[in-house]
Amino acid sequence: MNRRQHEAGQPIPAAEQGGCLADAIRPFHVMAILARARELESSGRSIVHLEIGEPDFPTPEPVAAAATRFLAGGQVRYTPAAGLPELRERIAAYYAERYGVAVAPQRIFLTPGASGALSLALAVALSPGRRVMLADPGYPCYSNFVRLYSGDPHAVPVGAEQDFQLNAALCRTHCGGDVPVAISASPSNPTGTVMRTGVLRELVEWFEAEGGILISDEIYHGLEYGGRAVSALEFGQHTFVVNSFSKYFGMTGWRLGWVVVPEAYAAAVERVAQNIFISAPTLSQYAALAAFSEESRAELERRRRAFEARRDFLWGELVKLGFGVPVAPSGAFYIYADCSAFAEDSAEFAARLLETAGVAVTPGKDFGAQSPERYLRFAYTADIPVLQEAVGRIRRFVTG
Repeated sequence: MNRRQHEAGQPIPAAEQGGCLADAIRPFHVMAILARARELESSGRSIVHLEIGEPDFPTPEPVAAAATRFLAGGQVRYTPAAGLPELRERIAAYYAERYGVAVAPQRIFLTPGASGALSLALAVALSPGRRVMLADPGYPCYSNFVRLYSGDPHAVPVGAEQDFQLNAALCRTHCGGDVPVAISASPSNPTGTVMRTGVLRELVEWFEAEGGILISDEIYHGLEYGGRAVSALEFGQHTFVVNSFSKYFGMTGWRLGWVVVPEAYAAAVERVAQNIFISAPTLSQYAALAAFSEESRAELERRRRAFEARRDFLWGELVKLGFGVPVAPSGAFYIYADCSAFAEDSAEFAARLLETAGVAVTPGKDFGAQSPERYLRFAYTADIPVLQEAVGRIRRFVTG
């Protein structure tokens, strides 16, 4: 593209203008692992997939049935930008039932997945160059979202002594003297750790006292083992809370999430939602109403217990093999394991494990700069017989 083309009214590609925001978006390294695993499968190799964080259970039957009934009516139209009113009311009732907190339905916005919820929160929370504190290790998309909204992602190293979680003291140290902004996650991806009640309380109260903005990612709530994860909404009403129907409710491909926003931001969030995605998927919203039925909840509890049994099995076996798991993985469906007893580079270890043993796992470099070469993430999104096969393959691999 040259000046003549520009003068003729043709756009100049971003690459010729010195780059664009998308240039700063970093890829998932696990996608290369997944692509190679599929190549090996297409050539006839047996691969055990422990790399992708997607529940292996199907959509709960009541949810699928509700979608079928709604679809038969043929009226699949836009909903209001904020979401289906009856679903917003049902989610508000869910907060009252599960957490004992009153949330006005007007503060609940239905979104295309939790990614849409994060987009809304960051769109109204950030100004250009605003620092956003993120736990390292943590979910890699957070920093990419922050960059897309012209913020400055700031990694806060967290280790076993902090349960791999942010806390008020760390945020006080890393806020850089500005009004603080942070994204926290409990249960966490990749570590599966749950923030202690007192730690979350102190974090919420510190942000409120500082007039800061805390975005609490709670998409793995419901998948806890040993005690209920608490919500940031139990300690204050000025936190953005992100959740989703993908993980606990087993509706990944339906692409439906929600965000609870502080009352002062509701009007701005609705304007942004109207412009960037009009509304969340209508079919998914009507289907999600059935996710709260008694039948669905009983099935989801059965699945939670199955995940707990898988966690217990895989955690125990990995420790027996010599992997280190410094903090109990008490939520989500991940184990963040130290493989330094076997290799100096977890990425190289993961590649060899896939090629030699046919087991796909995620190397730590996907999750930050805090000793990534030591860690692997194992997703126990497979039934126990599959996990047994994976453990056998790993055992043979590490013993030569």
